[in-house]
Amino acid sequence: MDTEAQPTERDRSSRPSGSETTTSGPAGPEDRSRFALVARVSSLVPGGRITLTLLVCLVFLLLLSTFVLRPFQIPSGSMEPGLRIGDRVLVNKLAYRFGAVPQRGDIVVFDGTGYFGHADYIKRVVGVGGDRVVCCDREGRIQVNGRPVDESGFLHPGDSPSAVPFGVVVPGGTLFVLGDHRSDSSDSRDHLGSPGGGMIPVDDVIGRADWIIWPFGHATRLDRPDAYARVPDAGRAGAHG
Repeated sequence: MDTEAQPTERDRSSRPSGSETTTSGPAGPEDRSRFALVARVSSLVPGGRITLTLLVCLVFLLLLSTFVLRPFQIPSGSMEPGLRIGDRVLVNKLAYRFGAVPQRGDIVVFDGTGYFGHADYIKRVVGVGGDRVVCCDREGRIQVNGRPVDESGFLHPGDSPSAVPFGVVVPGGTLFVLGDHRSDSSDSRDHLGSPGGGMIPVDDVIGRADWIIWPFGHATRLDRPDAYARVPDAGRAGAHG
């Protein structure tokens, strides 16, 4: 017996009419013009579409580096042990846009022209505008707004928080920054008598270092340490200020 299903009158009547049937026709004028433009541009570039694709990728990376993310190579041992000479970090240039500001404990890259020297630097934020930063208390710890800070989680082994005593109030809109390798770091302590008093204007901060991306074996996210979590804001420091 022939078991193939035969169309019934109901099947025939339920089929869409010719006017309702959709078929994929040739590309419209807009699609054709777009493809024609790409083909025309490709024909003008040596290497054709491959070169054009590479150029588009290069422009995209350039825009990304200019406005969003920027790689930065660690030039010295001033941030050891966390950041070693030759490490590449990825700097988030949007971290302090749209109303956000640097926080104590952040690792920032900034333009030191006129303050530290004609170069970009990377340091850790220890004090923000209004903070009183003092070194050191009876146990040799840095105090911020009267609260001692335990820096043992990131300070270079064998280093003290500072071999040079200091006591400063950070002006509004600026930062007091230190390297984690205190005995091998030129930072705010060394420029207290320089223009700006060793403070870095927030406007000169390029961005926050968020990741170590090279070498791969050392790649990690750079999180803000908990050491500063209990530091009160300058306005609430009370008698500790």
